[in-house]
Amino acid sequence: MSKLVVRNLTRGTILAEAASLAGTSATRLKGLLGRTSFPSGEGLWIAPCEAVHTIGMQFPIDVLFLSRNRQVVKIRHRVPSWRLAACLRAHSVLELPAGTALSTKTEPGDHLDISEVN
Repeated sequence: MSKLVVRNLTRGTILAEAASLAGTSATRLKGLLGRTSFPSGEGLWIAPCEAVHTIGMQFPIDVLFLSRNRQVVKIRHRVPSWRLAACLRAHSVLELPAGTALSTKTEPGDHLDISEVN
């Protein structure tokens, strides 16, 4: 599976240098479940997706809801285990290590670029 780089074009920052795509039913269903850590620089782009859960996860995550053109619609910071997060306007979701959105100053309205690592 190829890795993705996620850039915040609005802020000129990098959100993830080694993100993965969960684009099939099986990969969307599994998500980050079973992982014991989520290191800085990693991410999971779930497409299509309007809602996620953190049931059974061992670490908090930042959840960014994106429109079809990859504009940030909504952010949930440091979502702990056993929670649900949803945004019916979203086309996809970007899961990042907790604190990434704040440290990169990412806010709703920002535009992201998601592309394969060269």
